[in-house]
Amino acid sequence: MSRVTRQGSAEVDGGDPVEVESTVVDHEPTDPGRASRRTVYLCGLVTAVGVILGYASVLLANARHFYTDDTESQYTGLWVGLGHALREGTFPVLVPERWMSGNNTMDDAGLFNPPQLLIDLIAPSVDNMALYATLVKLIFAIIAALGVYRICLAYGGRPAWSAVAGVAFPLSGFFLFFDEASWMTALTGTAWMVHAWASSVRYTRGQAGPIPVFVYLYLTISTQYIFPAVEAALMLLAVAVGELVYQRKWWPVARLAIVGGCAGLAGLLTFLPSMLSAKVTWRGTMEINNDQFLTVPWSESLNASLPSSLPAFTSWWGYVQPMPVTYIAWFLIPALAFIDWRRARDSWRELSGVAFFAVMMLMWAAGPGSIGPLRWPVRVLPMLAIGLLVLVCVLLARYGTTRDLRNRGIAAGVLILLLWVRTFSADPHDAIWHVLAAVAVVALGIAVLWLDRVKGVAAACALAIVAMFPIAFFQVQAAQPTPMTWNLPTNRSDAKAAFPDFPGTTLQLAERGLLQPGDKSLDGAYGSLVFGNYAKSLELTYVNGYTPTGHYYFGELLCMRWDSSVCPDALRRMFTAEPTTGRTLADLMKLDRVVLQRALFPDARNQPAPDGWKWVDYPGHEKYIWVLERVDGPISTVNGRVAATKNVTAASISETDTTSRVRVSSPSGGRVVFSRLGWPGYRVTIDGKQIPITTVAKSFVAVDIPAGTQNAELVLTWRPPGWKIGIGALVAGVVGVGVLQWLYVRSRRRAKESAAAR
Repeated sequence: MSRVTRQGSAEVDGGDPVEVESTVVDHEPTDPGRASRRTVYLCGLVTAVGVILGYASVLLANARHFYTDDTESQYTGLWVGLGHALREGTFPVLVPERWMSGNNTMDDAGLFNPPQLLIDLIAPSVDNMALYATLVKLIFAIIAALGVYRICLAYGGRPAWSAVAGVAFPLSGFFLFFDEASWMTALTGTAWMVHAWASSVRYTRGQAGPIPVFVYLYLTISTQYIFPAVEAALMLLAVAVGELVYQRKWWPVARLAIVGGCAGLAGLLTFLPSMLSAKVTWRGTMEINNDQFLTVPWSESLNASLPSSLPAFTSWWGYVQPMPVTYIAWFLIPALAFIDWRRARDSWRELSGVAFFAVMMLMWAAGPGSIGPLRWPVRVLPMLAIGLLVLVCVLLARYGTTRDLRNRGIAAGVLILLLWVRTFSADPHDAIWHVLAAVAVVALGIAVLWLDRVKGVAAACALAIVAMFPIAFFQVQAAQPTPMTWNLPTNRSDAKAAFPDFPGTTLQLAERGLLQPGDKSLDGAYGSLVFGNYAKSLELTYVNGYTPTGHYYFGELLCMRWDSSVCPDALRRMFTAEPTTGRTLADLMKLDRVVLQRALFPDARNQPAPDGWKWVDYPGHEKYIWVLERVDGPISTVNGRVAATKNVTAASISETDTTSRVRVSSPSGGRVVFSRLGWPGYRVTIDGKQIPITTVAKSFVAVDIPAGTQNAELVLTWRPPGWKIGIGALVAGVVGVGVLQWLYVRSRRRAKESAAAR
């Protein structure tokens, strides 16, 4: 049987550290140093409080830090829109009037993620979206921190150092400046994934059942963001390889693979619709490219402990980055000098899975630039941070030492010097700040060592945590003004009061890049123009919205991009007749209003309005917009979503977001065109008989009506592609994990009976 020896310095009381060793058999060392349950819970509470204090430090530097970029432009508006639909009793898989951003099975809506649905339900009741986003993110940051804490415990880390790792992760560079500040689904997916990791280790080592692994993996996948799902799969691979190396048994790894497979089956319902619809989207290819955009050289991704580090790689802001996105924790690299590496070799098998995961993430961060929908490798830097924090903090907890302090101090100094050289090489213009940062790291390190020797490991870990707060404050403050903010209004009531009352369906033709810094306020452009999902926060029905996976052909029709900006030719295209129907795009979309950005169309009002339209004045908004409305009033609610007919009489019977019922007649055969975007998933029947569907301009759903049709009922329905397979897979996954749980409970019962019989 394998034997693992642990060593720590928790019982130090002045002078040289007293080494405490305990020997356990087989996979028992995952018990966190035989710490009492009270200590484990207390350090977990410290982790949560540490995250709260870290958030407070960040907010002191920038009150909008957690309400910026995609959070303000995409997620909060999406929450409000989805929340209203849920409150009305509608499950919002599709909102046709939103057009390119209306297919919620394609974007980051998290439709099948219960915590996300709760966030959506609450959102319409909240006025200050910056406050709401910050509180939601704080909750998930605490969840993520506790997940890292649990991983450390699962690998035998002491609670105190595990808490250090837990608090450090939400304050690490990329996670703090991107995933927490902007990319909400990256935050939530990671928060669930780290718990899946901890539960996976415990399951393979016989300390817990399969249900927690399944639940956390499902929550990771159902955030509807591809990166956490793929990272979770790689995490399972790393755990499996590590546990096979450590335990040298196949069955625990096989059990984990089965649980992962069950979770993957359950997650098919989340990703099948987007996979089966990819052919009509911007992300429709599986090409592998390396364009060097947002790929991180290894030398930069390893420069993890100098707070002033501004890494050098290509991004939106040039080559030298304005934020310390490769920073992980101030102690991470210098602490390597205070690990007894000879003794640490005893644990290489047990920690091999963590090391394997970190190596995979390090390699991925360097490229390729895109693998199908997986683009921008810089996104995996938080995964690298998790791997390195767990490795270092577990090793410090078990093998930390101050013996031969002079030589270890010299080694730590050399490591800090190397950090400074790498940081200076990337950003030589801030050399003085880099020197000050290096001096601060040295001073903090000396203080932690002194506390460890005089007061013990708990006090040393407390200082390691407290030091993170001013570092986070100065890092965020130094990055102001942040280059990421859209500066959208925080209070929805103020925004709705300032904005024109636009009933019906509106399309805005505008270019966000034309906004000047002084325009980005309610008194400026945001009192008249919408970008991203801002219209959803205003509770207005706009075609415009935010979509990372837009409909390729519709986007080409209007030259519309992800943030709903358009090109100057969009106005001409909008009022040009589509050849096969003779109707304009505005008619086929059944628009009631077209809003033009004056900066993009400065001379538009000098031209006569298109046929059937008129110019309408909205006092107080003329600085930013021209408005076209229909002469005969709104048409979006006239005859359902029937947009055009040829040799057919069609009368709407009823309409929902996913179904159109129409009474049709056509003696000689004809066509009905619907004001619906041609996403895969539509089917149509006439009097119960299924017939083919086609599209007009590769965008508008159309149905060819057979000759001789008389007073028939046409039913056009949309369901997410693959939804039946997805539901079946979900049921199979739940049943599978239920069987595994039964086997686990039975094995535990037999073990207890066997022990009692002895």
